Amino acid sequence: MNKKVKRAIWAAVGVLTAANCVRAALYRPEKNNFGLFHSEPADAGRAAKHLSEAIRIPTVSRPDPDLVDWPQFARFRDFLDDAYPLIRLNLEKELIPPASLIYRWKGADPGLKPIALLSHQDVVPVSEGTLQDWTHPPFDGFNDGEYIWGRGSLDMKNHLICVMEAVETLLEEGFKPQRDVYLLFGHDEEVVASEFAGAKSIMETLRDRGVLLESVIDEGGAILPAKVKGIINKKLAGVGIAEKGYADIEVSINQSGGHSSQPPKHTGLGKLAEVIRDLENNQFDGKIEPFLLDLLDTVGRNMSYPARLLTCNLKYMKPLLKQIIKQIPPAACMIRTTTAVTMAQGSPAANVLPQISSATVNFRHMPGTSTDDIVKHIKKVVRNKDVNVKVVRYQEASKFSPTDSKTYGVIKELCMQMYPDSIVAPYLVMGGTDAHYYEPICENIYRFAPFVVNTGLLLCAHATNERVPVETLKNGVEFFKAYVRKLASE
Repeated sequence: MNKKVKRAIWAAVGVLTAANCVRAALYRPEKNNFGLFHSEPADAGRAAKHLSEAIRIPTVSRPDPDLVDWPQFARFRDFLDDAYPLIRLNLEKELIPPASLIYRWKGADPGLKPIALLSHQDVVPVSEGTLQDWTHPPFDGFNDGEYIWGRGSLDMKNHLICVMEAVETLLEEGFKPQRDVYLLFGHDEEVVASEFAGAKSIMETLRDRGVLLESVIDEGGAILPAKVKGIINKKLAGVGIAEKGYADIEVSINQSGGHSSQPPKHTGLGKLAEVIRDLENNQFDGKIEPFLLDLLDTVGRNMSYPARLLTCNLKYMKPLLKQIIKQIPPAACMIRTTTAVTMAQGSPAANVLPQISSATVNFRHMPGTSTDDIVKHIKKVVRNKDVNVKVVRYQEASKFSPTDSKTYGVIKELCMQMYPDSIVAPYLVMGGTDAHYYEPICENIYRFAPFVVNTGLLLCAHATNERVPVETLKNGVEFFKAYVRKLASE
């Protein structure tokens, strides 16, 4: 290579490097032009008192309705009536059997589409044998001044109480909505893919009445710290614009069985092991969806200058980004349908060859992938074509909701007003919520909880010592008040 060619190459590298430095310097976060948040009156003490009282009513849902303590749900309804007298007097309340609730706050203009605020009344059981591990009993609603402890404090009676407090306070202030405002509280959200889903019954009731909703907000992303020394120090408010599906699928092998003293070369479990290996070695392919690029771009713009030299080029690095994400399990779930073998069963005794060997595989599928697609995938990648495939339970993935709707804009505006150092970005909810049931009557469905918590605390939901910071309740009430004002005033 002669000197002229070398000089030309180095010159080109220099120009590209300089161009990238300029691009990174211009690659900045959008300006927060929303101004200051106009503080909404909120009785934080009352909210804390009512949350403690709500936790003391153990509204535990279970897959078998016959095992549910239904009188506790009746107690909870009575509690809401007593705690919120103006809601009782001014909103239409309807029980959707066995225990779901519709509250309708009639607006002045019936021509406007209603908005809906969702919550669920139920909580998960406390794991057997763990009561002694709780700092405070799970159904005492103990308030130590810093936290309110108990089952449902974080998932999601805090959310429900803040919604009720917001509406009660708006009524106290004489606010009159222009459009209908619905408060929709299911009773069995914690039962995955429930056959008797209360939220589905609520949706069907509204659909039969010709109700089409302008928007829905349900539980979802909280406001989490995004802190990496020297790179970023912000709060990340994730707005769930879709949620993954859920499918439990049983794969099984049938054999003649017999005595274990005369085993074949491979027992049913041995053959099943090969099936499991085929499934784990042939994961679904990944795809960088637009929401993920939006999320990474938004976060990347808020990083320090050296880091932006890389993040400003993310859209040009999609193939590499995809391969990196696939190698990191907590990140891979954001780009592909996941496969998790969670249960297995063979013979009933150690000296008996299994006649039916089965494994349950839990799939969490991406929007755009159906349960039928999963079954086809299993049959394609498993070499043993004698395997039986049975769908035990499933819930399809949701659609993606738009990020250019008025509702998404209001959520973003309120977050950036209340927390000027926040980053608001869309994300995909890994678990399930009641929100997906409302797709037949609503296009703008969002999953967002306006509570600032750290990641460690978030992991306490469903676990021992579930608790919520008392200080988050005031901001929760303020958020929902402002949210209703902005969306129900026109």
